[in-house]
Amino acid sequence: MKRKSQPWYLSILLIVFCIHLVPTTVWGKQTLDTAYKVGPGDIIALTIIAGGVEQTKANLVVSEDGEITVPFIGNMKASGLTFKNLEKKIYIPLEKDYFVDPQVNIQMKEYHSLSFTISGAVDKPGNYKLDFHPSIMDLIAKAGGVKAGRGNVAYVIRQDQGNKKPQKIDLTKLLDEGDMSQNVMLATGDKVHIPLGTKLNQSITKIYLEGEIKNPGMIDYQPGLSALSACIMAGGFSKYAAPNRTKIIRKKGMGYKVIEVNLEKVKDGKLADVPLKPGDRIHIPETWM
Repeated sequence: MKRKSQPWYLSILLIVFCIHLVPTTVWGKQTLDTAYKVGPGDIIALTIIAGGVEQTKANLVVSEDGEITVPFIGNMKASGLTFKNLEKKIYIPLEKDYFVDPQVNIQMKEYHSLSFTISGAVDKPGNYKLDFHPSIMDLIAKAGGVKAGRGNVAYVIRQDQGNKKPQKIDLTKLLDEGDMSQNVMLATGDKVHIPLGTKLNQSITKIYLEGEIKNPGMIDYQPGLSALSACIMAGGFSKYAAPNRTKIIRKKGMGYKVIEVNLEKVKDGKLADVPLKPGDRIHIPETWM
């Protein structure tokens, strides 16, 4: 007997259902719930089960000092901990003094410590406090959308990434082609920078290097770029360079500000490097020797 084909609309419903099962790209291997760290103002739902019986269920508010009041235990520091680490911290005193092998479950009730910054080619750059985990498109929308002259790349800078380079997001794929693999989810504290297109004004998208540098000229500005790293990107210092007398010329209002920095000491780890701003000019003088 020939099998009857299913109605066409059921196929459409199945496709839509499958699309909703595909998650937005998460930066890194951890999901946001496992990577998220509790912060002041958050409301978390706590459930404690022991002996197969629910012992307590409560919504806990994280105080400005980062503490919560846990049933049976009392005040406890929660700020800065992931859900998994907080569950373990609560489990230890419960198991020691109250229950045999209790189950501790924590879920987020309301986010109140989520903070994100967006700068560059958006209508309303600034800091945004949200009550949900946004994707980069969500944050762009909150900032009023991108400007017509935006560049083709966005940079995402994460607080806990140390010296790693910012993550690059291809805005052409994301905004023009609808490629959702570029729509990364953001974590609290993330900073997003969208440069203006180079056709508008190179002075606000470039760093200039001159003097005793192996490859003088321009390099693209990117968030997190410092004076020494810019020099390294330009091939390093020439044979007769005097990096100890480096000058950074920065536009300020109608004039210029000169920042003197000893890149020799920076290179040796004796002095902090200088973060650059778009349009900075780095001059490496010739040695007197």
